[in-house]
Amino acid sequence: MVARTPHLSLVEWARLKSPWILHFNSGACNACDIEVVALLTPRYDVERFGILSKATPRHADILVATGPATRQAAPRLKSIYEQMPEPKFVIAVGTCACSGAPFKKCYNVLKGIEKVVPVDVYVPGCPPKPEAIIYGITKLFEKMEKARDWSNEA
Repeated sequence: MVARTPHLSLVEWARLKSPWILHFNSGACNACDIEVVALLTPRYDVERFGILSKATPRHADILVATGPATRQAAPRLKSIYEQMPEPKFVIAVGTCACSGAPFKKCYNVLKGIEKVVPVDVYVPGCPPKPEAIIYGITKLFEKMEKARDWSNEA
């Protein structure tokens, strides 16, 4: 793999082939959280993509966010996003994270998490199946590869 792309540094290769994720729940019903946890079990075997769940934003490449962006959780979400090293990517999992869903007219909800942090991939559903989340992650891999190719052309 490295021989095919000689300009690929070891760090870039490791980030593309072994992304570390951090899960953040901003509130709501927790159904999406259960699906994210199910995704990390041996049944779905996301380790075949090199995905590893981390507990700290300083080691994570991808932020997997669930739930609507609430006024209470927004500062924490922004803080976690800012602590992540560059390049950083965000996946919004579930209808609440994508648009605020049934909570979007509540006084304390800012709608989707894109109001707080930039989102790279949206995985809609209430709750989305683990297969849909895997599909979203693979789409993010394609986006990461394109971003890397574009940055190397400059």
